[in-house]
Amino acid sequence: MSDRIFATAADRSLAKSIDAGLEHVEAGLLREVGFADAIADVTTRYLLNAGGKRVRPMLTLLTAHLGDGVTEEVITAAQAIEITHLASLYHDDVMDDADMRRGVPSAQAVWGNSVAILAGDLLFARASQLMAGLGEGAIRLQADTFERLVLGQLHETVGPNPEDDPVEHYINVLADKTGSLIAAAAQAGIIFSNAPRELERPIIEFGERIGVAFQLIDDVIDLSQQPEATGKVPGTDLHAGVVTLPLLRLREMALTDAGAADLLERLQQHVLGIPLPELDADPVVRAEAIARSAALVDELREHAVTTATLAEAHRWARNAVAALAPLPDGSVKKALTRFADTIVERSS
Repeated sequence: MSDRIFATAADRSLAKSIDAGLEHVEAGLLREVGFADAIADVTTRYLLNAGGKRVRPMLTLLTAHLGDGVTEEVITAAQAIEITHLASLYHDDVMDDADMRRGVPSAQAVWGNSVAILAGDLLFARASQLMAGLGEGAIRLQADTFERLVLGQLHETVGPNPEDDPVEHYINVLADKTGSLIAAAAQAGIIFSNAPRELERPIIEFGERIGVAFQLIDDVIDLSQQPEATGKVPGTDLHAGVVTLPLLRLREMALTDAGAADLLERLQQHVLGIPLPELDADPVVRAEAIARSAALVDELREHAVTTATLAEAHRWARNAVAALAPLPDGSVKKALTRFADTIVERSS
């Protein structure tokens, strides 16, 4: 991703600084997620060792260049943000009963729900320890972000109230579960580099909005015909019963459109919340289920509701870029704009 964000020769000094900072972040992550207790150590390191794009630390290091640059405090904050993200993945996989994460079996699939939850708790504690060393403001940032992560998961689990608009409820969940942490990552770069505080609000708004765009693009990627490129089996979220924006829009359209109602009924019969047969099931039955699912996922992907979801993601990304208007012109502003473009281009 960094090659696309820092595309021009004029921006290479910024890119070099961020690459060097990411090396320090990575070394610190390996150190900070280590525990003397053997089971704690192997479980908390598990998803870190599985890889990851380190998008959030990169944003912290990038926005820090609006101030004093990559200081030790910025490095520490970037590590804490990424560890918080890792912790949330352990909990998300338990809530979603996910089998895979980052190309490996999920922690809960390996050790069970209880151990996975406790591993996530340990990581949250370690992130809080790092933030505590940065002062009261850092503690407040961590606590506020953690609160929103939990509220987002709670609201996703409970679902909207009867009087709530389901789409608005869903967007708010995305803002809490994803936007809040991306915003915190970008905000940390401002705070711990002593950048002008008037830049903090635009950066927060950018992070919140690009976080929503990121998750809406994931809704489209879930329907992709190219799992080898996206790392996801088509319809994974739908089979897990996870609500996505294409599904919500289809439910809306089904109230007045017979074709949408027919597709929704077939999805409910064969895909939504219905796991595919296990590998050791009858091969013929499994093959038929996979083929039927693939055809329905294809139909949803080509439907107008998915086109509308993609357009919504682009709208959130444009609004994220618009929030950057108060930033000074230069490499940082250009890189943040390219970052937004890269987020929405993942579906192409």
